[in-house]
Amino acid sequence: MADRTEHDETQSGQSKAHHDSQTITTIRPVDVVDFQPDSTLYPFASNWFSSSAGSVHYLDEGAGQPMLLLHGNPNWSFIYRNLIPNLTDQFRCIAPDFPGFGLSGQPKSGYTFSPAEHSKALRELVDQLDLDDMIVVGMDWGGPIGLDIASRAPHRIGGLVMGGTWFWPITGGELQKFSKLLSSWPMQMLIKRRNFFVKTLMRKALEVDLSEREFGHYIEVAPTVQARTGQAVIVRHILQSAGWLAELEQRVSTQLADKPIVALFGELDTKIFGSPEARQRWADVFDDVTLIELAGANHFLQEEAPDAIVDAIKAKFV
Repeated sequence: MADRTEHDETQSGQSKAHHDSQTITTIRPVDVVDFQPDSTLYPFASNWFSSSAGSVHYLDEGAGQPMLLLHGNPNWSFIYRNLIPNLTDQFRCIAPDFPGFGLSGQPKSGYTFSPAEHSKALRELVDQLDLDDMIVVGMDWGGPIGLDIASRAPHRIGGLVMGGTWFWPITGGELQKFSKLLSSWPMQMLIKRRNFFVKTLMRKALEVDLSEREFGHYIEVAPTVQARTGQAVIVRHILQSAGWLAELEQRVSTQLADKPIVALFGELDTKIFGSPEARQRWADVFDDVTLIELAGANHFLQEEAPDAIVDAIKAKFV
């Protein structure tokens, strides 16, 4: 902690320098959905980065050790709104939206919404912002995508926070069933045409009562079939990206095992990400791991237990 002030001043200078770049803008690109977040719920300044996949929206709040906050499916950076204000006193919080999600633009032609492609676009953002000593926070798909980013540049990583997620190929169990079911043609149509993932699956899984305006930010940010395509397609990659996940599992064990990590599990998520077998995988791979069960939480941990997550982060890294 003795060199934090010097780090903050250096990082602040880096932030200004990189935001002066022509690849960063605060002007909303034309291909972003016509949705304006409620500033009382999402009181953050928006930035867009021109990645090889298209425009990537991200938040850049606070100063200090950089922290990359990665959402899952069917979410966007809005899910971190209750964490960011309580972290910015110690951390510089970078919260992007995957291409085709949230306030990012629709990706360029040929983009398949694979985790490998999402990782590549976000690695470009990390390089552009020159983020070092970075803590990578990943929930749901943000886990394997964040770990892919981290394991390809371990010299940039100061720590990890993973919750309700995985980093290995899925070969059976409830998650395999989930992927097969949601990859079926009828379910793909329901997700794209009826916003089924958000309106039904997410609403049912949440263990917290959001206001209609809050939950509306998940519905209204994906108002069209095109805007929901990423939600529908990425569930296929739970199984289709098995090879990528196998490579990731090996790379995590060789490149990240010595990094300090907080692994979070919802108390009610006992069959998939919080199963005893899943918890043991984290304990087996990482040397300095803190396993935390979040009381009353299920899968959408940032909504269900934001204060407990902030406490866990600060206890490990401050």
